Amino acid sequence: MAKYLKNAAGKITEEQPITTSAGAGDAAKIPQTDSSGRIDISLMPVGLGAEVVVAPASENLVAGDFVHLHNNGGALNVRKADATTNAKPANGFVLANVTSAANATVYLISQTNTARSSLTIGSEYYLSTTAGGVTTTAPSATGNIVQRLGVATSATSIVFDNTVTVELI
Repeated sequence: MAKYLKNAAGKITEEQPITTSAGAGDAAKIPQTDSSGRIDISLMPVGLGAEVVVAPASENLVAGDFVHLHNNGGALNVRKADATTNAKPANGFVLANVTSAANATVYLISQTNTARSSLTIGSEYYLSTTAGGVTTTAPSATGNIVQRLGVATSATSIVFDNTVTVELI
């Protein structure tokens, strides 16, 4: 990781640039590209780039997970989406691993999830009963939801269109 020198009240210190922003508390800090060589969307001005929500994860998330935004004690949090219940539909996805309590950048509808693997190009994918996952076979058990997530455009990409969600009774 790159570092820079900072004059802190006359004392020269070594500082680490930030790769994501939590908002106003990160004002005037120097940004750094992430492991993909890009600037994280949380560092960009409002209205520029992908539509995202940044919120704390209430569990560990893996890059490519489809996620659900939820109320956790009055605060917006992110958890893995899950087709076993209508309480956890997919609202977006994450492109980076996130540990519980750390901020997750959630990409919303019409964005491309490029962090999946082993997809079949042109196949429709649905939210899986495995939390955060996808499947080409729509869930069918009582109480499950059938949520179409989108179509694979490559072996690693799904365009998230979230067009239909149905609860099975």
